[in-house]
Amino acid sequence: LARTRSGWSRRSLRSITGSAYAGSERGQQQQGCRPTTVLCMTAWQIALTVTTLVLALTALGISVWVYRNHRRLAQSAAVAPEKQTRNEPAGQLVAFIANPTKPDVAELQTAVQRACATLGMPTPLWFETTAEDPGIGQTRDALDQGAEVVVALGGDGTVRAVAEAITGTGVPMALLPLGTGNLLARNLDIPIGNLEDALLIALEGRDRAIDVGWVEVLEADPSAAPDPDDADAPDGRALVGSKHIFLVIAGLGFDAAMVADTDSKLKARVGWIAYFLSGIRHLHGRRIEMQLSLDDHPPVRVKVRTVMMGNCGKLPGGLTLMPDAVVDDGLLDIAALDTRGGIAGWAQLFGEVVMQGFGVSNDLPNKIGRIDHTQCQSITVRVREGEQTQVDGDIIGRARAIRSWVDPGALTVRVPRRIRLDRARSLGVTSTDDPDGDDSSRGANEA
Repeated sequence: LARTRSGWSRRSLRSITGSAYAGSERGQQQQGCRPTTVLCMTAWQIALTVTTLVLALTALGISVWVYRNHRRLAQSAAVAPEKQTRNEPAGQLVAFIANPTKPDVAELQTAVQRACATLGMPTPLWFETTAEDPGIGQTRDALDQGAEVVVALGGDGTVRAVAEAITGTGVPMALLPLGTGNLLARNLDIPIGNLEDALLIALEGRDRAIDVGWVEVLEADPSAAPDPDDADAPDGRALVGSKHIFLVIAGLGFDAAMVADTDSKLKARVGWIAYFLSGIRHLHGRRIEMQLSLDDHPPVRVKVRTVMMGNCGKLPGGLTLMPDAVVDDGLLDIAALDTRGGIAGWAQLFGEVVMQGFGVSNDLPNKIGRIDHTQCQSITVRVREGEQTQVDGDIIGRARAIRSWVDPGALTVRVPRRIRLDRARSLGVTSTDDPDGDDSSRGANEA
């Protein structure tokens, strides 16, 4: 390109390169043009320059990218040790809600602290229940303090109280069964009497969502005798409008009367057998006329000994009361028990319960002892006279009308999984009923 007086004009590279340059310059002077700037580059020089420039820009971009990533990695490496130090130990924070009336609870506190330390977990929170608060308030306090797992350490009453406070939160509840019935633990295959394995399941088991059942008192029994020892029903009557959670079985009739009449001291000595001894005293009780309303179906009238609502069906002694009950199927299983003919009817009923545990049932007509099953999502039970009502073995008073329903998947629990339970030996927890390390109780721990 050559600049002339009239501006920029394009000329042939040939005219401004090599030996032709001089003649071209003279020609321009003759024409009155004065050259001021000249660029002399061949085609390959231009290509080389462009290529060099592209490579330089690419190298510069790569250098900037490497520098930025190196700086980011350096910052992450500097922050990571700080986070690790602040969050150590990295395990979940576990809270134990313990019933201090159970044996060896004081020793268990030291044992669970040692177990958590062995597994690299933070020092666990420890709360003890009282007669005024069986575990609901303590569980809420544990959740407020950031507990990620809450362990119910006690019997069915403690488990039910913890479940009532933790249901719907998504925080898992674990079990260390120390009670008489231990109903939920039996149905979840938590080992009974082997605290080593039960503790390892509580700390390292898998989480499972299960259903819970509820009972609401619609109408109380106005003729009930005073009962000052019952906080929920101070005059012996169920508190109208009160709602009670249950995890295994609730009932109205014979089963509740049997539970209410069980001697607490005898139960502490002989365990769940005390319930059967109490039941013997009620074998000659009257049959009860009931009106049952299932879901949206019209009410039906029946005459039975008791009606029970179940979330799961295993009972102590290896009995299965509700063989079709599944803890997470979103349904209540209803069992109506009836007998006639005195002791013979009860004997036949007992045989029915035992055999259905093996999957054997019969529909023979005119049976003097029978158990009828159905399923629903809600049921309303009405009786002419007040009857005792129970939820998981806790008496809630005498009622004339109740409503029960299922809350699907509302509670998360810790259950066994395929883990090496012999690791429990290293946690330093002593089994209550298996001091010799018998492996027979571990067969049920594989989910």
